[in-house]
Amino acid sequence: MINIGIVGCGNLGRAAAALLPQSTDMTLTAIFSRRKLPGCLPFSQIAQWKGKLDVLLLCGGSASDLPAQSAALARDFCIVDSFDNHSQIPTHFQNVDKAAKEGATVALISAGWDPGLFSLFRLYGAAVLPQGKHYTFWGPGVSQGHSDALRRIEGVADARQYTLPQEVTLSEALTPFQMHRRHCYVVAKAGADKEKIQQTIRQMPGYFAPYDTTVEFVTQAQLDRDHSGLPHGGRVICTDTESTMEYRLQLSSNPQFTAGVLLCCARAVSRLYRRGETGCKTLLDIAPADLTATGREELLKQML
Repeated sequence: MINIGIVGCGNLGRAAAALLPQSTDMTLTAIFSRRKLPGCLPFSQIAQWKGKLDVLLLCGGSASDLPAQSAALARDFCIVDSFDNHSQIPTHFQNVDKAAKEGATVALISAGWDPGLFSLFRLYGAAVLPQGKHYTFWGPGVSQGHSDALRRIEGVADARQYTLPQEVTLSEALTPFQMHRRHCYVVAKAGADKEKIQQTIRQMPGYFAPYDTTVEFVTQAQLDRDHSGLPHGGRVICTDTESTMEYRLQLSSNPQFTAGVLLCCARAVSRLYRRGETGCKTLLDIAPADLTATGREELLKQML
């Protein structure tokens, strides 16, 4: 059995804990949180669990949690994180790779559906259609990472951010900024400077600048009533003059699906560690067969 630890008890951490019993080769050993929550151990005690956990799932936010946590914990544990700030992935990879090699562990970063599964399909498209173009559309749906980034802003009590695809012509050379809009529903704390909050959001690098971003202030009751769900999805389209490849996701629960990706990546990390590998990996480096508990004979019968 693969002994799993979870760091963070937000939407993603709770989803991973709920989904884990479906994996017959894994067991949930401990959940760590900085908050005092039933069933959770204090994050301050995590060092005491070195050698007792096979893989840690890091379920914090990409804005401020994972840049520090992933590298720090990779020195003592094999980890999987869902770091999703695309522009900062090379720097995050270097930091985590250095720590994992120093600690002789395996760390897999940016495990999710994008980055993650969509990254794989972009690679397949570029390999199969080398003269083609690829386009990635996100949404419509709630981005967990962007919503978390909003909640970290001074004066923000709660928030949800929707990513909305634009209508475009695929023959054009397009940037992600031209292909998407971002709509932010923000609950401001009493007495907060709303104008400053808006400016901070629109100028936030890697998240909202230079997207077409709308900031709408609502009450907590309105947010709870109208925006409590966490749907998401998107498409990757790879096309040339002769062929088109498309991969599509439509999710009723973004955290539940992302948790499923984290768990299958934890299986792969455990296998790589047992083979003696070290350092940082992404889904681009993982053999598909390492993601599943199904044996090779059954894979050849069922999947090939």
